Amino acid sequence: STSPLFTAWASHCAIQRGFINIDNPALGFVSFGDSSLATGQADNSIVSLGDSGIATLSFPCYIINGPGPDFAVFENGFINPVNDSQAFLELAFVEVSSGGSFFRFPAHSLTQVNSQIAGVGDYMYANLINNLAGKYGNGYGTPFDLEELSGIPGLDINAITQVRIVDVVGSVTRHSSRDSDGHIINDPYPTNFPTGGFDLDAVGVIHSTANAVITLPENNATFNIYPNPVSDRLNIVTSSNTEIFNIVLTTIAGNTLQKRTCRGITTIDMSDSPPGLYYLTIQDTKGNKCTEKIIKY
Repeated sequence: STSPLFTAWASHCAIQRGFINIDNPALGFVSFGDSSLATGQADNSIVSLGDSGIATLSFPCYIINGPGPDFAVFENGFINPVNDSQAFLELAFVEVSSGGSFFRFPAHSLTQVNSQIAGVGDYMYANLINNLAGKYGNGYGTPFDLEELSGIPGLDINAITQVRIVDVVGSVTRHSSRDSDGHIINDPYPTNFPTGGFDLDAVGVIHSTANAVITLPENNATFNIYPNPVSDRLNIVTSSNTEIFNIVLTTIAGNTLQKRTCRGITTIDMSDSPPGLYYLTIQDTKGNKCTEKIIKY
């Protein structure tokens, strides 16, 4: 889990606790772990979500759509000691957001629903499950590919800011969670203890883009500049939606390529610019300025 494969880990996590047993709310909510245990590298320190619990994770970068999987979710399932094709798994839906609504990965479960998976000692086949976090055992994150969400209005798969984990209620009777095809999802239920439900260890980012946050001296306005390096469109997001700033993009030789005003969100098209190093200078109406290096590839 500490492999260089992962470029970033969650830096913040908000937890909405789920029930110890959703069929018996009087038992209260799960209590094991806290949100800090879901940030940083996967280390087998977990926070339990409980039945229908939710974890919303934020990152110090933007998760982007690269070749193959783009991030992975770690749980603490374990392999059947007498049959390594099976494992004890607790599952969760996965959703992403690029700063607005959350959108769920299409999930599928072909696990039988004739009998309830009851708990420890009752194992499942991972090859019958797709796009559900917790599919693999401890130390092996479940991968997710943003390409599967391409084309959804309101979602920028090259600027994902948050990942949300939603516990699957594995009951095959009441309160059943269902996959994208309407099939009931069967996983251990009930889990009548403080560590019930999905146990979130970490979320590791595979494909990310660096972003710079700079502050204009004597103004306190901040600017989020991404992606950097950039291939086509460079985004500049200001902390002020009312103040107007001047933006100048120059070559390292000082030649001006673009000059424009900026307020709120501004996008600069660099698709026709040759690969290399550039300078982006931002200036307010009083002459205060700051400069950021931009790499075009």
